[in-house]
Amino acid sequence: MAERTASSLVIVTRKSLFCLFTFTSLLFALSWVFVLRSTSRPQFIDNTLFPNSKLLAVIDHAISATETQNDVESSVGNRSILVDKEEEDKSTSSSRPNDGVKCDTNEKQVLKVFMYDLPTEFHFGLLNWKPKGGTVWPDLQSEVPHYPGGLNLQHSIEYWLTLDLLASELPSQPDERFAIRVLNVSEADMIFVPFFSSLSYNRFSKIDPHQKKSNNKVLQDKLVQYLTAQKEWKASGGRDHLIVAHHPNSLLDARTKLSPATFILSDFGRYPPNIANVEKDVIAPYKHVIKTFESDSSTFESRPTLLYFQGAIYRKDGGFARQELFYLLKDENDVHFAFGTVQKNGIRNATQGMHSSKFCLNIAGDTPSSNRLFDAIASHCVPVIISDEIELPYEDVLDYSEFCIFVRMNDAVKKGYLVNLIRSIGRHEWTRMWKRLQEVQHFYEFHYPSREGDAVHMIWKAVARKVPKIRLKLHKSRRFSRSPTQNKKGLTRIPSPKNFW
Repeated sequence: MAERTASSLVIVTRKSLFCLFTFTSLLFALSWVFVLRSTSRPQFIDNTLFPNSKLLAVIDHAISATETQNDVESSVGNRSILVDKEEEDKSTSSSRPNDGVKCDTNEKQVLKVFMYDLPTEFHFGLLNWKPKGGTVWPDLQSEVPHYPGGLNLQHSIEYWLTLDLLASELPSQPDERFAIRVLNVSEADMIFVPFFSSLSYNRFSKIDPHQKKSNNKVLQDKLVQYLTAQKEWKASGGRDHLIVAHHPNSLLDARTKLSPATFILSDFGRYPPNIANVEKDVIAPYKHVIKTFESDSSTFESRPTLLYFQGAIYRKDGGFARQELFYLLKDENDVHFAFGTVQKNGIRNATQGMHSSKFCLNIAGDTPSSNRLFDAIASHCVPVIISDEIELPYEDVLDYSEFCIFVRMNDAVKKGYLVNLIRSIGRHEWTRMWKRLQEVQHFYEFHYPSREGDAVHMIWKAVARKVPKIRLKLHKSRRFSRSPTQNKKGLTRIPSPKNFW
């Protein structure tokens, strides 16, 4: 009897627990239904927090305007933003609020540059220009100081950039201007240092008998003292400063002290990577010295010379390949490989030679780059680049393989390799590259006043593409500006009590 009673109690208890569990689960489910109904439509992720995947920063307007593959829209911060046509159309008709951010897609953005009023001895005074009326700058409406010709011209980049900034202050300037000078440094994206460093090296690097230092070194010392004393330099450590040192030997004594700045260079051949590198600095083209081939109607057959080189053959450093190639190519009938200089009609002869050649050799010399590449582009003579360490202007927005042939130095000095490679390029491929050379030629032309898409504009655009990274570094460096200065040794180790563990 007792056993029947116990088993009955167990069965009753199990049923009671099952009923209780079922009832509790039902209440739990109903409570969630009421909670969800009492709120608005759930949205667990705010999609507005995600970046627009169609926005790609830092696209050059001049290149995209020439190659109509993309539509470029100006953006705040001196860079361009790539936007699909559909998104651009939607943005104009959308009624979505912009959270107080104004965006005028029709407003053209320019690079705002603050330029120091350096004494004339650093810039136009090197051209024997004399200031008038207490100003340090020439009146460009009445006088534009002349830059010396010959090989001096190839490194004249600082001259053209300085003229362009001064011209931006003149009335009735063209709408296509990309960089303007601002007088308030707080408005500036970059701070330009108008030192004609290449001209200083070319003209004043020799020491006179009564001097202990050359005038070039004296000017560099003065420049370092001037810049490092400026509040603008101290505020950024020089990171937002722009200095032109296009000649490989220019700014030789000051470059280490001024290395935080952005340099405009011809290459990195004589710079250690901690002083200058492709991430920090800008590569600018040489100004070609031969005459531009105007109204070029050449054909593959009308250029009789297959391969052309004229210049110094025996060079140091990476230039050993020149003499190796001279011995390999000197007996080829349709190859011109000869020694030449700018003297005794050298420039005229080089102009005629390049204009009548299909391919022009650009071989590394004392440095990875040379003006010969840009002479070839101006001649529409397809460049054959034999320089493993060369860096090229605007290569982040321009594909040089479309109009240049690249050959590794180790391959070029193999017997028969180079000439066979060049001979294998037929009429169709050469004509395609020849046409492309004519399309990109204006990117390497220097003008005053500057023109849309010329070398001056392209250099400013390359500088503008550096601005976001410079700002990022500056902003990061200010994170702990309100905190007390930390000991350079780092955190001090505090010994724990003996019985800590």
